[in-house]
Amino acid sequence: MTIVPPEPGEPRRPQGPRDPGDAWVVAESGQRYWGRFGAAGVLAFDVQRGVLLQHRVGWSHFGGTWGVPGGALHEGESACDGALREAQEEAGIPDGALQVRFTSVLELGIWSYTTVIADVLEAFEPVISDPESLALEWVAVDEVDLRPLHPGFAAAWPQLRALLEVRPAIVVDAANVVGSVPDGWWRDRAGAAERLLERLSTWVAGGVASSELGLEATRWYPRVTMVVEGAARAMTDAGGRAGVTTDAGGTALGNVHIVRAPAAGDDAIVAEAERLRDDGAQVFVVTSDRGLRDRVEQAGGVVRSAGWLLAQLR
Repeated sequence: MTIVPPEPGEPRRPQGPRDPGDAWVVAESGQRYWGRFGAAGVLAFDVQRGVLLQHRVGWSHFGGTWGVPGGALHEGESACDGALREAQEEAGIPDGALQVRFTSVLELGIWSYTTVIADVLEAFEPVISDPESLALEWVAVDEVDLRPLHPGFAAAWPQLRALLEVRPAIVVDAANVVGSVPDGWWRDRAGAAERLLERLSTWVAGGVASSELGLEATRWYPRVTMVVEGAARAMTDAGGRAGVTTDAGGTALGNVHIVRAPAAGDDAIVAEAERLRDDGAQVFVVTSDRGLRDRVEQAGGVVRSAGWLLAQLR
């Protein structure tokens, strides 16, 4: 592997200093890959308008083809952060307009490229904000294949397209998970629920390995619903931080939503699983309660044990 800077005919954002990541990685075969620390891009998906594609300027790698906004990662930068940064720089995507759903990684050993698939939360119009784009367009999913695609994106698109229909959601039986560890939770059920919420928020923010959910792609960033009951309902929203009211009548910390069961916790868990299922989600319920397991499976959900979740939270 060899690292070489851009050639004179391959400018990169001339308005500022070049980042150390802006360099070619050259394999022994002579094949070049852009990004010393790897590269990443965002595939923004809008249910109404399709996916956001970039028509690449002629001097860029595979110029004239269509792909997704993206570029070289900075040293120490996560793929998600780098992809979103590049998308903002190249397409003017506003802060908070996207929510990451999953990532797919092409790993070549000497170099990697991460496609970050993100759902549009707030509609926006892309803006060409640097010299790397000829055009930015919303393209219907069924019409993507009609464009001359960047070879890497063309190879990944069939799998990515299929996964656009997959929306995992996790419902956590908080009482069962907390109660599976004898750490004195019974002395302060609300406090134990708050601690679980903080751990869940950290976990989902880092993504869930696809192997843990039995799904394709690399990592998923699912919606997580934590159902609390009894004395745990008195927990402070969002671990003492301001919560956000959700459409289910709960509160949320990041991508973790809280639902306070008005009566039996099992009934609220099944109701939430059914609601998410009806919204098109693939539902996973975390519980080790055998009776609840049967009800969840009858509702079309998949069950993971409390031990499975606790292993993820370590």
